[in-house]
Amino acid sequence: MSEIILHHYAGSPFAEKARMMLGFKGLAWQSVDIPPIMPKPDLTALTGGYRKTPVMQVGADIYCDTATIARQLDRIQPLPSLYPEGREAVAASAAQFADQVMFQHGVALNFQPHAVAERFGKAPENVMKAFLADRKKLFEGGSASPLHPAQALSQWPTLLGRLEQQLEDSGTFLLGEEPCIVDFAYYHPLWFVRSNKAVSSMLDPYPQVQAWLDAVAACGHGEPTDLDSAQAIEIARKSTPESLPESGFRDHNGIEVGQTVSVSAVDYGVDPVTGTLVYQDAEEIVVRREDDRAGELHVHFPRYGFRLSPEKQ
Repeated sequence: MSEIILHHYAGSPFAEKARMMLGFKGLAWQSVDIPPIMPKPDLTALTGGYRKTPVMQVGADIYCDTATIARQLDRIQPLPSLYPEGREAVAASAAQFADQVMFQHGVALNFQPHAVAERFGKAPENVMKAFLADRKKLFEGGSASPLHPAQALSQWPTLLGRLEQQLEDSGTFLLGEEPCIVDFAYYHPLWFVRSNKAVSSMLDPYPQVQAWLDAVAACGHGEPTDLDSAQAIEIARKSTPESLPESGFRDHNGIEVGQTVSVSAVDYGVDPVTGTLVYQDAEEIVVRREDDRAGELHVHFPRYGFRLSPEKQ
């Protein structure tokens, strides 16, 4: 199997989630630094249009969304597992909640004017304006709307109070003595808050949460080495997508392997990716596409939270 390549940038919360999962697995990986805003020509050459961060690449296989990345990491290295045996549904559902609800709150706190000013520091004003304009466009056409900071401030004690109470009884981590997907899903939006001095005091009333954040952070980021984005594209071009297993899955909308389809997120960042459906099961959708620079690629998406639509011929 080819080496793991993560396309990300330092300040992305979901990229931090992926980096922490790689650290949990103790894996070596190659790090491609991508722009935080569009355009991202080298990334979209690999994904076909998907623009969210991060994206994981293994040869000519491209994994979009941290839910798909997590399941692929468990295939690459089954132990320690991100999904505790016998608690898979609870873990996946709690992680989904954190990735949506807790993430919205972490972002809303960081997008208060004083928090934006702190995060951008001495960066030129045009850089900050470009970032904010990009994030506004990110939400266009999706089902999710940015959470208003006043609502996030109102609900913050509820979310953090629940975490604080559970951590008093659950052990070091949220589902016991070992970290799992739930810890990493809750960790990244709170890391985003903790990393901004303008809002980090929002964690002060919660000592159990702070101790848990330190315990999760101790997983580290694994063993990254830098890689240029052009090199990553060349690796994809010289690789062949991994063979796919047999699947008897039947889509309830009648969409079948071999059809031309589009896949897009439903919440935000809804840019569609078009290709030939080559695999689907209850968790994953895979489309084959061709790129002039990167060659033949298999692009992997989660089923949950994404729209699969047939393309008109």
